[in-house]
Amino acid sequence: MKSLRNIFAILAMASAAVFINPHRSSAQVQVSVNFQLFYDQLSPYGQWVNYPNTGYVWIPNAGAGFSPYATSGHWVLTEFGWTWVSDYPWGWAPFHYGRWNFEPAYGWMWIPGNVWGPAWVTWRTSPGYYGWVPMGYGRDNDDQHWVFVKDRDIDRPDINHYYVNHSNNVTIIKNSTVIQNTYVDKSRNVTYNAGPDKAEVQKVKGKPIKPVAVQDNQVPGEKLDKGQLKIYRPEVEKNNGDHHPAKVEDINNVKPQQQSGKKEGQQKNGSSQKSNNKSKKEGSQPEPPNK
Repeated sequence: MKSLRNIFAILAMASAAVFINPHRSSAQVQVSVNFQLFYDQLSPYGQWVNYPNTGYVWIPNAGAGFSPYATSGHWVLTEFGWTWVSDYPWGWAPFHYGRWNFEPAYGWMWIPGNVWGPAWVTWRTSPGYYGWVPMGYGRDNDDQHWVFVKDRDIDRPDINHYYVNHSNNVTIIKNSTVIQNTYVDKSRNVTYNAGPDKAEVQKVKGKPIKPVAVQDNQVPGEKLDKGQLKIYRPEVEKNNGDHHPAKVEDINNVKPQQQSGKKEGQQKNGSSQKSNNKSKKEGSQPEPPNK
């Protein structure tokens, strides 16, 4: 619970730091929604819980083995950096706002935030590999939550079939470094972790990569089509006020999430294969999100 308090405090401070910009005119500020949007839109797909010392968190009904930025989705390169495109109808929100936290008894839970990003993950590179993990789980000795792929596979639409076996994580992490590549979005006054360098990936693949254009959608959702990613990414008010979910579950009534034995698409020996296995994620205490 201490870790959840830390994440919640960091989200509040980060939100304030990002949106305070004395050089930005009021005409440019387009705040039109608040946390009620998340409460209403995500309710059909999971449970809202008033978690002790944290507030409202969302637990998705995504099935056993669910892991954020690993299950049912893939990476595309956009002007903002490597952007997670989810196959879930609710993916436009929890993979681009807020932070994820893992609790062994309940699985992954999402803490809402008001800053949009291409993906809130920490990236690593190791000879021949790229890896990522939800922000807050980036310790060198925290191998349980990392997902790695061969560097040439980073842009595969079926990337879940190419995850490296979890048993190799310790070795890969020991020989890796954190990717510090960033992108500054001047329109929103926020800096994103852009992930692997475009030129480096092109060199590995031996061919150019054409970035996908991001187009703002006017309604909740996201869709990748014909080289464009249409996604709903409104600016969200910092002050949550009196907003709350219509239905809030007691944490004691939440059923524990069963975890499967392997990450989605992993092979027993660590090589790639096409399968529908789900990702295993085990709990640990998160550190503050990397800047």
